[in-house]
Amino acid sequence: MNVTLLAIAGGVIILGLASYAGYLLLQLKKQKELQLRHQQLAIEKRNANIFENVHTLCLAGIQGQCDLSEISIRVYCIMDYVQGDERLDFDKEFPATSELYHVVKDMARGEDRQALSKKERMQQNLARHKAESRLQDAIVEELKVLQQKVQPLNNQINIQML
Repeated sequence: MNVTLLAIAGGVIILGLASYAGYLLLQLKKQKELQLRHQQLAIEKRNANIFENVHTLCLAGIQGQCDLSEISIRVYCIMDYVQGDERLDFDKEFPATSELYHVVKDMARGEDRQALSKKERMQQNLARHKAESRLQDAIVEELKVLQQKVQPLNNQINIQML
């Protein structure tokens, strides 16, 4: 009789602990799903912000408000931060912009440029102007395509705690 009662009590305790462990595993699964959903929303919000900036840069480049070399540097670098499915292979999809970026990326800018000798500055200017004039039409067309490509993705996402 004592053994039977102990076995029943042990079985009830084990059943209770197993139920509690199952409940905890279910809560853990829900928490991981929620974290993954929040991470996806954060990535979408970040990408939307990036696309809004790229859209503005494309508009400035198309309208000629900024040098194409400056636009190529900014757009190429900022598109490198896109995450997820919207990430682009910029070198393949926009070869002219990518080519201009690779031409001007190592050229001195700002104070470094002022520190160069006049001859070096003129050589860099000449190389930059040659590349810009040769690629201008293709880059403007690529900026139009890029602008259209990021336009539908440019949706602001409000993240709220659930």
